[in-house]
Amino acid sequence: MTSASIGVQADRPADLDLVRRLRDPALLLVPALAFLAFIYLLPLIDLIRISVSGPSWSSYFERVFAIPLYWDSLVRTMQISVTVAGLCLLFGYPTALLIHRSRGLAQALIATAIVLPYFIAILIRTYAWMVLLGRNGPVNKLLVSIEILSEPVQLLFNRGTVLLGMTAVLLPLMVLTIYSSVARLDQSLTRAALASGAGPIAAFWRVMLPLTLPGMGAGFLLVFVAAIGFFITPTLLGGPGDQMFAMHITQQADSVTSEGFLQALGVVLLTITLAVVAVAGRFLGFEFIWGGRKLTEATPGKTDLRAADGSRRSLGASAADVIGWPLLRLFGRLPASCGTWTVRIMGGLVIAILILPIIVVMIISFSSASYLTFPPPGFSLRWYEQFFSDSNWMRAFWTSLVVAAMSAGIAIVLGASAALGIVRSSIRGKSAIMLLLVSPIIVPPVVLGLSLYSLFLRFDLVGSVFGLAAAHAIGGLPIVVVILSASLQGVDARLEQAAAVHGASSLTVFRLVTLPAIMPGLAAATFFAFLHSFDELVLTLFLSSAELKTLPLMLWGDINYRLNPVLAVVSTLEVLLVVAGLVLARPVLATSRKAT
Repeated sequence: MTSASIGVQADRPADLDLVRRLRDPALLLVPALAFLAFIYLLPLIDLIRISVSGPSWSSYFERVFAIPLYWDSLVRTMQISVTVAGLCLLFGYPTALLIHRSRGLAQALIATAIVLPYFIAILIRTYAWMVLLGRNGPVNKLLVSIEILSEPVQLLFNRGTVLLGMTAVLLPLMVLTIYSSVARLDQSLTRAALASGAGPIAAFWRVMLPLTLPGMGAGFLLVFVAAIGFFITPTLLGGPGDQMFAMHITQQADSVTSEGFLQALGVVLLTITLAVVAVAGRFLGFEFIWGGRKLTEATPGKTDLRAADGSRRSLGASAADVIGWPLLRLFGRLPASCGTWTVRIMGGLVIAILILPIIVVMIISFSSASYLTFPPPGFSLRWYEQFFSDSNWMRAFWTSLVVAAMSAGIAIVLGASAALGIVRSSIRGKSAIMLLLVSPIIVPPVVLGLSLYSLFLRFDLVGSVFGLAAAHAIGGLPIVVVILSASLQGVDARLEQAAAVHGASSLTVFRLVTLPAIMPGLAAATFFAFLHSFDELVLTLFLSSAELKTLPLMLWGDINYRLNPVLAVVSTLEVLLVVAGLVLARPVLATSRKAT
């Protein structure tokens, strides 16, 4: 045997080891992580750098907290966010129970009434409340007709409408989070409590409530974190005394002399958000962000979902013991029908709050009147004709389609690769990687838009279609990863292993085995990533230009300066788009429920 052949044989184990590493599914995470590092983490780091670049690192922050306007706004933001989260919890829990206790067609209709508004743009839903509560809206007309008011009054632009609008926008998030917790309960525990002589109230308080406290906490924190960065709803429904902290960031963004101070405002909002998430993650686990349970890291080629930690259940039971017995003695005397009717009434009220504004807007889109009024004096297609014949609206519509299609393409390619890497690899730290992948959904959009603006200026991407699509893909990526991870968990990994054993390449296995199995999830993820970009407004406000206007940007301008039924046409078309998407997503939603 020659020395050359000995050298070749010595190299073969190393070559084989290199091939194995190159075929490791964990490498599929690299494109998504590199994308987020450049277009998401780097701008946020740069935002922090600019905020501490004053005469001293804290000079801009000292100014933020020294000016009463910003301090009062920050306190107001916390108060409004806590109030909204509390209202969502109060009305969301009975609604989740109503979905859980319903059966058949009734359950499907109730769930649809909750899910449908969740996917409709915040701008559209806020506009619906402006129509509903306007001087010529149905609420004013109803109050006048039953003689509570003698004439229509201004119901908008106050704290009450801000709370109502934000609660209505965020209620679906609370309901879906609590319902996922309720649906995973072992129903035999409640039946055992009833069989042991406990009444319905006691069984609920001592069994169901403690076990769903983690879900309630997750819902409260998700709503609170989302409310902190709210900008659209308070701007449109609130008055001068209802300005939230995010609104000051957008106002300061127009000033060329605010660099450093503007970034400090963003860092303050980002720090509060991350601090809340960190505290929540300490007690609930960071998995509450993506609605799952902790990812198993020890089993190669497989990702299981572990049951909730027992300490959290005992914590819930202890809390129920401390605060529950006085209430239990008070309500234990009530008949079981009281609880049933409470759930039905509160759930019905939530459904009405979510659906009625959308229905009113859809009806107004067919109005023959030249102004917003309900009910319409007559029906006509004039506003649809005006929308489709207006070159500005149609240009914005086609721009939104192109940007959304490009954004969805970027999100799907990167998200599908990352989902395969998460589910099929045995890499350590899966939960940390998943947290990074979905973390864009917890960063306030105004902070993300502000941080991206500096990066896009540097690379001449402001006002470009590709730049806007890439920015929108930051939010579409978590949607794709979560949906496709759930779909992949429903695919038996042994089928892929069997195909590989019989000689199929990794690409062939994916094309012939994995892809057909996850196709419903892939279609749903594509649609929701597309819809996320199509509806995106806040990032667009920072990154668009006078020549690049999307449909939400046109809608935002008209809502601020003039209200007419053309806006109702845009809203109606969006609702129809969402309905089509939900029909498409039904298979993957069913698969996801089975997987969890």
